[in-house]
Amino acid sequence: MKTPFYRPSRDPIVILRQEMKLRNFSQKTIKSYTHYITIFLNQSIKNAREVDSTEIRAYLEKMADSGVSASTLNTAYSALKFYFGNILCRKFFLSIPRAKKDKKLPQVLSNEEVKKMIASTINPKHNCIISLLYGAGLRVGELVRLRMADIDFERTLINVRLGKGAKDRCTLLPNNLCEILNKQKKLKQPNDFLFTNGRGNRLTETSVQKIVATAAGKAGIGKIVSPHTLRHSFATHLLENGTDIRYIQELLGHAKLQTTQIYTHVARNNIKNIVSPLDL
Repeated sequence: MKTPFYRPSRDPIVILRQEMKLRNFSQKTIKSYTHYITIFLNQSIKNAREVDSTEIRAYLEKMADSGVSASTLNTAYSALKFYFGNILCRKFFLSIPRAKKDKKLPQVLSNEEVKKMIASTINPKHNCIISLLYGAGLRVGELVRLRMADIDFERTLINVRLGKGAKDRCTLLPNNLCEILNKQKKLKQPNDFLFTNGRGNRLTETSVQKIVATAAGKAGIGKIVSPHTLRHSFATHLLENGTDIRYIQELLGHAKLQTTQIYTHVARNNIKNIVSPLDL
């Protein structure tokens, strides 16, 4: 029997990737969406164009029953909606609700805890990484993609290129880091990554996560500390020190003020003048 000619353009996953690339989706989003669509199509007994809301609901319900977070469930939802709604132009998603997000408060370190982490980190590169995550409020993905040219010593700013949502922004360059970063400037070219490994390649996000976790352990901090914990701490401490929340929004690169307002729930200055009845 003659084997039918295979056309890559008809492969739904190839089409999905092409469409996301054309829309300039991040590599993280492309990987995530591809993952969920691949699983769904492999489990489905129907052709993609024959799938209806019943199959979509069953898939999402199975995920919910497995105990995944609301965030994970909504990512799968977005992937399915993009593929079936935007690419295949199906309209049945109007009847499928998104998962209600958990309203968890961010984990925040005290200023003293951050200082302990920095003081316990002897390696100069690791010390600088932790200091920048906290002192500039960077996401881990933004940190590892920093190039020497992104550091503006004259204006004491860091230019974050293509942050979340493919948006550029500026954030603070801590004065305490200018000396060590100036030394790096003399050793590297403008287009070189600021943080590299022993082979000269860009440092990975996983490596930074390990560096942060190790520093927290050495400092004796009994909390789960990630790079994003330092970003949360940056925002909270600015708010506690009287920085206008709209400036903090700009420094963090939040599209909505509502996202930044979560820090008003953990900022200590909101309750510091209230005395517990046990202490009266």
